[in-house]
Amino acid sequence: MVPFLFVTIFSSIVGTAFSSSIFSDFNALITLKEGFQFSNPAIDTWNVSEQSSLCSWAGIKCFQGRVVGVNISSMNLYGSVSPAISRLDRLIELNLDGNNFTGDIRIENMSSLIFLNISNNQFSGNLEWNYSSLPSLEVFDAYNNNFSADSLPLGVLSLNSLRHLDLGGNFFEGEIPNSYGNLIGLEFLQLAGNNLQGKIPAELGNLTNLKELYLGYYNAFDGGIPKQLGKLQNLVILDLTSCELNGSIPPELGNLKSLETLFLDINFLSGPIPKQLGNLTSLVNLDLSHNVLTGEIPYEFIDLRRLRLLNLFMNRLHGSIPDFVAEYPNLEVLYLWKNNFTGTIPGNLGQNQKLQELDLSSNKLTGTIPPNLCASKQLRILILFKNFLFGSIPEDLGTCTSLVRVRLGQNYLNGSIPNDFIYLPNLNLLELQNNLLSGTLSEKGENSPNSTAIAQLNLANNQFTGLLPFSIAVFTSIETLSLGGNQFSGPIPSSIGELQEVVKLDLSSNAFSGEIPGEIGNCLHLTYLDLSQNNLSGSIPTQISSIRILSYLNLSRNHLSESIPKSFASLKSLTTADFSFNDLSGKLPESGQFAFFNASSFAGNPQLCGSLLNNPCNATLLTSPSGKSRGEFKLIFALGLLFCSLVFATAAIIKAKSFKKNGSKWRMTAFQNLDFAVSDVLECVKDGNVIGRGGAGIVYHGKMPNGVEIAVKKLLGFNGNSHDHGFKAEIRTLGNIRHRNIVRLLAFCSNKETNLLVYEYMRNGSLGEALHGKKGGFLGWQMRYKIAVEAAKGLCYLHHDCSPLIVHRDVKSNNILLNSSFEAHVADFGLAKFLVDGGASECMSAIAGSYGYIAPEYAYTLRVDEKSDVYSYGVVLLELITGRRPVGEFGDGVDIVQWAKQVTNCRREEVSKIVDPRLTTSPIPKDEAMHLLFIAMLCIQENSVERPTMREVVQMLSEFPRPGQKITVSPRPGPDYLNQSSPSSSSSVNNFHFQFQQQQKNLDLKDKSCQKPRQDLLI
Repeated sequence: MVPFLFVTIFSSIVGTAFSSSIFSDFNALITLKEGFQFSNPAIDTWNVSEQSSLCSWAGIKCFQGRVVGVNISSMNLYGSVSPAISRLDRLIELNLDGNNFTGDIRIENMSSLIFLNISNNQFSGNLEWNYSSLPSLEVFDAYNNNFSADSLPLGVLSLNSLRHLDLGGNFFEGEIPNSYGNLIGLEFLQLAGNNLQGKIPAELGNLTNLKELYLGYYNAFDGGIPKQLGKLQNLVILDLTSCELNGSIPPELGNLKSLETLFLDINFLSGPIPKQLGNLTSLVNLDLSHNVLTGEIPYEFIDLRRLRLLNLFMNRLHGSIPDFVAEYPNLEVLYLWKNNFTGTIPGNLGQNQKLQELDLSSNKLTGTIPPNLCASKQLRILILFKNFLFGSIPEDLGTCTSLVRVRLGQNYLNGSIPNDFIYLPNLNLLELQNNLLSGTLSEKGENSPNSTAIAQLNLANNQFTGLLPFSIAVFTSIETLSLGGNQFSGPIPSSIGELQEVVKLDLSSNAFSGEIPGEIGNCLHLTYLDLSQNNLSGSIPTQISSIRILSYLNLSRNHLSESIPKSFASLKSLTTADFSFNDLSGKLPESGQFAFFNASSFAGNPQLCGSLLNNPCNATLLTSPSGKSRGEFKLIFALGLLFCSLVFATAAIIKAKSFKKNGSKWRMTAFQNLDFAVSDVLECVKDGNVIGRGGAGIVYHGKMPNGVEIAVKKLLGFNGNSHDHGFKAEIRTLGNIRHRNIVRLLAFCSNKETNLLVYEYMRNGSLGEALHGKKGGFLGWQMRYKIAVEAAKGLCYLHHDCSPLIVHRDVKSNNILLNSSFEAHVADFGLAKFLVDGGASECMSAIAGSYGYIAPEYAYTLRVDEKSDVYSYGVVLLELITGRRPVGEFGDGVDIVQWAKQVTNCRREEVSKIVDPRLTTSPIPKDEAMHLLFIAMLCIQENSVERPTMREVVQMLSEFPRPGQKITVSPRPGPDYLNQSSPSSSSSVNNFHFQFQQQQKNLDLKDKSCQKPRQDLLI
């Protein structure tokens, strides 16, 4: 009887405890759900009325009636994570990865928790938790959040079972604690992408169980690589990319016999490559690029037979490329460009390999191109330009259907090009310019596709002859076709009109004859057309006036006759035109852009007449409108303006009253943990706090009760219920952006009438104020160069690393803000638009931007892409160099771009003529000023196609060796990154090159080149 009673009581106690525990888990999950916003349909299974179904809820795992796993990763959830989550005291796995959670998070009192992943969110705080209450934790992943503190969290040192620690992609500062070397159980350590400084502690060499170590990107370490890292015998991946390391590569790294990946690129490492690295026989990926390494490739590398990727580009290496490189059986990527390699390319390269990407450009290589580079039929990238190669292009390349990008220009190649080479189905870019190639271009073969992927074809400055093939019509995706400087003859085929995506067409300096085909008017995307120096005759086809966005037209030095079509006056985008030295006659159009062209554009046509030419026509002038009608129009216009002013004034008064009346109905959405309320923000919004006004709104300064300073932008032009795309773009963009050179959005507040954006406060105001104010002279040269680099990085992030990509549309010095350390931050996305399709141009409904900064094609056509921002950034560079405002200081109708080109004649050596005179108190490095002017001139080219991308701009700015300059790039892209459809698309340090000498040479040419400085930017 007693045993039975005991069993009954025990069962009752256990049952009650079990029920209580389930109830506790249920309540914790329901509380957790209440903190979520924009809930995923899967979370709808978390039914508050069905406690019994808890273990079948999406993402929930149970064991013996208790919740042991919560996995809600990648559900696109917003909101916060309630502290109630710590009531799930039997939890073993917690995965919140890939959402948009904000605010603080604390995970404590979970003695069974083994796996914790809170990565890829927007959590804030300092991660100073009670880690001793998480004794079983083995995996802790907090990558890519907004955690910040003056040091990395030390509490993790109590986690004796920890194997995986990822604190990368946050904002931690200070040094890596030496005590992190006591985490001897670690197998994975990632601290990359923070703001860490100091030296890499030698104590990390004690982590002998470590398999993966990542310390690069945005960190800025002092000194070099500690030799103690050579003790990490189990290390498989060592990534120290882009963290300002200097000194030599320690030979002790040759002891890492298990190492498969070694990335030391984008640093300041010097000296020879240690021969001991040849002991790393397990090595698969080796990247030592973008350093200042010297010497030759060590012979000991002969044993690295597992290599798939070998990157040594942008160093100072010399000697020949060893033949054993051609014997690596698994080699896929070989990048050795921009060194001083001599001799020939190994003859067997590609023969017994899986070669996919080869770049040996910008060296001093001689000999011929190896015949079997595409033996594996996997070769996608072939770049050999700017060497001393001769001989013919191997016939095997004509059947290499895997090719995507080929750049063989600026060599001494001769002979004809392989049949069907230009018709390869996947070829996106083909450059053969500046060689000695000859022969004709064949028509498309029967086995060639009816359309190709080629976007850029450059055969300029060779010796090609014969007719232009009619089958160029298959180039349906081509954007740039450059055939100038050859000996092509015969008529221009009418099939040229099939190239409906072409932006630049250059057929100049050939022997084309006959009439200009009217079908060319079907190329509606054309912005650049050069048919000069041919034997063309007949009249100029009126169909060209259908190309509404044409900005450059050169028909000079032909035998064209009759008059210039009157319809050409309607080409509002035409900024450069040359009709000189033809047989044109009749009256010159004088309206539209023709009113601004120089008479030299029409020289050599004695039968042309018009007031511009000082050769009046006999025809009767058109009668102008009567003075009376003009007077009536002015009166009506003035009355209209007065009426509009009254309407706006009335609206402003009503708005101000409404703002105060509805003060109690505000809602604030915070993008990080904030210690102030919406009422504190509203206290700032008063006239006495105004610090700026712009097209997007009024900016106020405020100080919160906790001492934090903020900037509040009151948006104009739409209310809280507005569906304005600019407003939504700003919120969605800034709410998710985390980049040190982008002004951070802290929160936004709204009611039915008004929207307020709350930003971090930039103490030193805008670059425009600092540069053009009374104290502009105190902004020294080193600071200006630093600001140029930082602003470029911010724009580069918007153009290349955001998804979807973002075009700012109002880049100017007043939208580059400076914090207390004069660090530049790009601001004001009130005019930002998304490029949802990843880079295609978009026609906007209205012009956005500021006078003096607007790109030519943008102002006239409303056709906008990221190259419009590049132009505006180039204007900012001119401001930094000259200290002058973009407009207002150069006379009527002249802006800083025209003035700088005129004064320097587009020669970088003349930069001293335009340098800010306030900088003369401390001499500036002329080579740096020349370099900055060179980049500015590339950015402000009239033809948008020829402008560099912002990623290329960052690279050019960073390539100039400057003491103390921090060089950072986005993380290394995946293997498919190079399969870009656009030739001007974003690129990484692995596939991005510059040919500075040729660029500078072309920029320095006078006259014609001054109008359109030519660049040769590589992948």
